[in-house]
Amino acid sequence: MKIVIIGGTGLIGTKTAARLRNKGHEVLAVSPKTGVNTVTGEGLAEALAGAEVVVDLANAPSWEDRAVLEFFETSGRNLLAAEGKAGVKHHIALSIVGTERLPENGYFRAKLAQEKLIKASSIPYTIVHSTQFFEFLKGIADEATVGTVARLSPASFQPIASDDVADAVADVALGKPLNGTIEIAGPERGRMHEIVARYLKATNDPRTVEADVHARYFGSELDDRSLVPGEGARIGKIGFEDWVRHFQQG
Repeated sequence: MKIVIIGGTGLIGTKTAARLRNKGHEVLAVSPKTGVNTVTGEGLAEALAGAEVVVDLANAPSWEDRAVLEFFETSGRNLLAAEGKAGVKHHIALSIVGTERLPENGYFRAKLAQEKLIKASSIPYTIVHSTQFFEFLKGIADEATVGTVARLSPASFQPIASDDVADAVADVALGKPLNGTIEIAGPERGRMHEIVARYLKATNDPRTVEADVHARYFGSELDDRSLVPGEGARIGKIGFEDWVRHFQQG
């Protein structure tokens, strides 16, 4: 089976491609680096020729509110139209737990717009809502830091390892379309400020962390439901300590 991974040269894309190739599938991992651009349409028809499954892992080059919205809307329309012409049987997109709950977050609004395009399309689909990756913890700390202090929400937080994300996406790619959404998350739930503090300590980062219920996460205040999955989520196998150990060895 031919599977095309859009954004296939990124963190999740490379891991997902390797898993699918190991199972004997023909995998084409594409991105603007390989000459396939979902915004301009360059190389898209050629890449999708003969594909049964498309996994959309593309990410916007800019997170500025208008730019990220334009990216996901334009990319989504172009990709779904090309899939329709190619006869693709299953469209998979990776999105974020809580997209519908944080309207003040420009990135979340853009992902929600992408999801609406997918649901309105005639192509069978599965949307995978993931919690934040462990690999994103530094970025969360950086965005919240003033001087040497990162002020972060104490809201519930359940990050996941990218390897667990890739496992889930690969499994979905080989399954039947759900025409719905599944959620995935890491095995441990804690408080955002505490988990980020553990990460900074483990990586010998001298910054300190302070809890602030009004601290904004990329524009939004959080509560205990904002970023965590509901019942029935697929739970990853890799906990924080195991991930940190691997991260430090790598």
